[in-house]
Amino acid sequence: MKVNSAAAQAPEYSVKKKRQWKMPHVYVVLFIMMILGVILTYIVPSGSYQREATPSGAQIVVPGTFEFTTDVKISFFDFFAAIPNGLVQAGPIIFGGLMMGGLVAVLEQTGLLPIGMRKITVPLKSKTILLIPILMIPIAIFTNITGALEMALIYIPIIVPLTVRMGFDRFTGVALVLISSTAGFSTAITAPATVGLAQQITELPLYSGALYRAIIFVVLTSIGILFVWRYARKVQQNPEYSYVYGDGIDQQFLSNEADNKFVKATVRQKWAFVVLGLGFVVMLYGLLVWKWYFIELGGWYAFLGIAVGLICGMTPSKVAEVFHEGFKSMLLGALLIGIARSISIILESGQILDTIVYGITEVVGAMPSQLTAVVMLIFQGLFNFLVGSGSGQAMITMPVMSGLADILGVTRQTAVLAFQFGDGFTNMIYPTGAILAFLSIAHIPYGKWLRFFIPLFTTWLILCAIFIVIAQFMNWGAGLQ
Repeated sequence: MKVNSAAAQAPEYSVKKKRQWKMPHVYVVLFIMMILGVILTYIVPSGSYQREATPSGAQIVVPGTFEFTTDVKISFFDFFAAIPNGLVQAGPIIFGGLMMGGLVAVLEQTGLLPIGMRKITVPLKSKTILLIPILMIPIAIFTNITGALEMALIYIPIIVPLTVRMGFDRFTGVALVLISSTAGFSTAITAPATVGLAQQITELPLYSGALYRAIIFVVLTSIGILFVWRYARKVQQNPEYSYVYGDGIDQQFLSNEADNKFVKATVRQKWAFVVLGLGFVVMLYGLLVWKWYFIELGGWYAFLGIAVGLICGMTPSKVAEVFHEGFKSMLLGALLIGIARSISIILESGQILDTIVYGITEVVGAMPSQLTAVVMLIFQGLFNFLVGSGSGQAMITMPVMSGLADILGVTRQTAVLAFQFGDGFTNMIYPTGAILAFLSIAHIPYGKWLRFFIPLFTTWLILCAIFIVIAQFMNWGAGLQ
């Protein structure tokens, strides 16, 4: 066969594929944030307020005592020491998260998790979309009462497989947990570590103003439920709408072998369910009455995991192996919380947090009184980037904000509400908080989460500003201080 000479002599061109930008590993993101924190300590002058101890032992700022100090520079060794120090500070959350991973692994291995999922999915087979409010409402209420936003670390590994099984995607499960938790946390009625502490610092009756916050909670939670409902419905009708369509990871959350093996509960499994149910009753009582946190929760999860494993016929060595596998599934998320804490440690070591508070209060004080409360909200939201702990933010900012509120004609109750809003909703966008840890459990890219969440965040923020303005106009809580 004769070959066309022109075609044969035509030069070959290699097609170069454009390299798409890829989000760095979350460790890299946090490491960059740490470097930026160090740079900030060389730009912002060091300063500090005097502090005094409250009856509970917390060290709070004394308004009007700010002084510039000798600049403190973060050394090379200080920088890297902040990482283990952050892990130590977050030790209780890390321990609790690992133990929960072990418990979930035992529940899956023993077949209790697949059986439990089937009990939920079968009644909702024709109305799976009802799963959204059925799960979001209790999570939001529980977080609203306890302020335990970190519990999302525990909900996600349980709820994500359920949403995948119900015909949605893992993104739906994560959104369901995080949006309901955030709505509850940001409008908390009785959360001790946020609204409770802030009201104690501002000398307001504990948990006063509950009715107005309850109204806000209902409004914002309802909007959050509708937002997730809309996304879940679209994914159900067209899987290609999913933010994680085609990556193949959703199937990793389904244990098909376990489904086929455990069709009906055995006698051992039934007894294990009884122990597990009693265990969760004790856990709820511990959270609400004994004020349990992740140390106590982690110990209780370890007990339940061991007890359930042994009841279902596992040997001690098998229980240990399954716990080990569960640890690995939670390790990244747990460690990210500790590494994120290191950013706050760097800023505290450089003694610039008080300087930032002082500078912003000067700006707030120069604003028209009608805008003061809204500016407080914006300030608290921005400051949450630097201090991820709600109680830590309250101890630093609320003494100053309450004094400023008195001067500018804003009620202290409104100042506390601005703190709650600013501290709460921004937790779902700032990489310095726990959001990267939550997303890592379900392998959700941070960039895709932002694309999904920002419209709701904007809506919530506008409504919060309106609620703040309403509180200011009705002089909310003026007779309480």
